[in-house]
Amino acid sequence: MKENQLVKNIIAGALTVTLSVLFAIPAMAETPQGLYDYVWRNVNAKYVDQTNNQQNWLRWRYKYDDVIKTDEDAYVAIETMLASLNDPYTRFLNPKEFAEETSSIQGSLKGIGIQIAVKDGKLMVIAPLEDTPAERAGIIADDEILEIDGASTKGITVDKAAEKIRGPEGTQVKLLIKRKDVAPKLYTVTRANIVVKSISSKTPFETQVPSNIEYIRISSFLSRNLVKEFTNVLADSMNKDGYIIDLRSNPGGLLTNAIDISDMFLSGGVIVSTIDRDGYKISQRAAKTVYTNKPLVVIINKGSASASEILSGALKDHGRAVIVGENSFGKGLVQEVNRLPLNSGMNITIQKYLTPNGSDIHKKGIKPDVEIEMTDDNIKNKDDVQLKKAIEVLNTMIRGGSVAIR
Repeated sequence: MKENQLVKNIIAGALTVTLSVLFAIPAMAETPQGLYDYVWRNVNAKYVDQTNNQQNWLRWRYKYDDVIKTDEDAYVAIETMLASLNDPYTRFLNPKEFAEETSSIQGSLKGIGIQIAVKDGKLMVIAPLEDTPAERAGIIADDEILEIDGASTKGITVDKAAEKIRGPEGTQVKLLIKRKDVAPKLYTVTRANIVVKSISSKTPFETQVPSNIEYIRISSFLSRNLVKEFTNVLADSMNKDGYIIDLRSNPGGLLTNAIDISDMFLSGGVIVSTIDRDGYKISQRAAKTVYTNKPLVVIINKGSASASEILSGALKDHGRAVIVGENSFGKGLVQEVNRLPLNSGMNITIQKYLTPNGSDIHKKGIKPDVEIEMTDDNIKNKDDVQLKKAIEVLNTMIRGGSVAIR
């Protein structure tokens, strides 16, 4: 299976998707009314919930026949129809949004460098991207965005929030941020052209990692080159005694990337299973050979979502890695990205996924083996207690000692 909803890095959410390009588009779909009908039929055929949020999907089929005259009419009608599914991951993308989402897969985007999602009715920061205006401004995972340029985010959708946060390079956006147990604070962030980096050996706060350990930070699973880059890192570090994979604030990306990297460490067994609207289950299995058997620790936090949870869940369930950090985001749905007529697109939830042990982690997340929280004081003092704990755990494993799982 191929994957991720393109994460809207602002752009916006935590997603895992399969990529689908529709080659044979009927001529009638090239009209505003035809586009609306085309989206209706896609949802009717593919959406993971056959009840379509406990509603009669037929009621939408001809609802706007006498209303849709222009492309904009179709866009509004489609957005209204999809909103009835109450699924923030199933979204229509107008031509501008689809082009931006496609560019994010290619590794670049414009904005301030954060992923956002609506969670429990609140607009939340999933993660800032490394070395971006958002990160430099001090915005962190699990921040709640109360206002954008003075306007309340109450009831806002991810798309609308993304639209407000995006803007020309060099302009500014003001975000009122609420952090746990801290009074709301206004952040003024200058927009820029964001280059998405997939892999880095740079540690947060320049924390020192022992020379016998290879530290690999994966910031996103979106890049088509990720597996090649990851393989090169492993090839260049065969003299190391063990590995730390840092998935903190990684919002996800292509499902195939998570599967391929999991496969490098697992000698057989299920990596992830997906279940579609008909209950049909497909399990992706690891090959019998592994790239390395050396000790492995994975770090996760509240911003680790989607493909990050697939990788950490697979390694945890097979006992291949010790997971350190905080409970992950909890996004257990898979989206398909469809190219639609009129240069538009749609992300549609087509499956849910289960970890190798059969766990549905949606809205629950992956629970770490060794729990340790990064507090505001830790961040203020640039004290990466999670990475330090990961180093401690890995060195214990390298010495052949046992790690207390709690």
